[in-house]
Amino acid sequence: MSSAVETGTWQLDPARSTVGVRHKTMWGMVTVKGNFTGLAGGGEVGPDGSASGSITLDAASLDTKNAKRDTHLRSADFFDADRHPELTFAGARARGGADKRVPGAVLLPAGGISRPQAFTAHLTEASADAVTLTAEFTVDREQFSMGWNQLGMIRGRTTVTASLRFVRATS
Repeated sequence: MSSAVETGTWQLDPARSTVGVRHKTMWGMVTVKGNFTGLAGGGEVGPDGSASGSITLDAASLDTKNAKRDTHLRSADFFDADRHPELTFAGARARGGADKRVPGAVLLPAGGISRPQAFTAHLTEASADAVTLTAEFTVDREQFSMGWNQLGMIRGRTTVTASLRFVRATS
């Protein structure tokens, strides 16, 4: 990652981390936004500066501030949370540069389908005790069997944004 990030094991601080989604609906006139409230994860920085880890989202924890829509998003039309309760982003061998950018790739499983997803995270904080990474990327939901689209209302790609704070894991 960076020389400022110490070798060792790091644990996600879910209280200070966010993973959100936004997507245009109603033929592009309305942007639906939501956050996953159930987050867990961790990672490790190796002696060579490479990092690996995973973040797990509770699929049923997506909150768009609309209970009816949230219930539909948890259904088989979208996340199918009963059959696939977790979304796990797993990355390996990421290595940061002097510009504090961390290119990486994750395996993004949703709807029971896993596909690689490239992204660039930005190291926004690094100390002996805490590391914060931010990232934003887009996902084509149809590649994950989330093709429900009544009257063609849902177009384009879904944007995923994350701010992930890690703290040094205690032994």
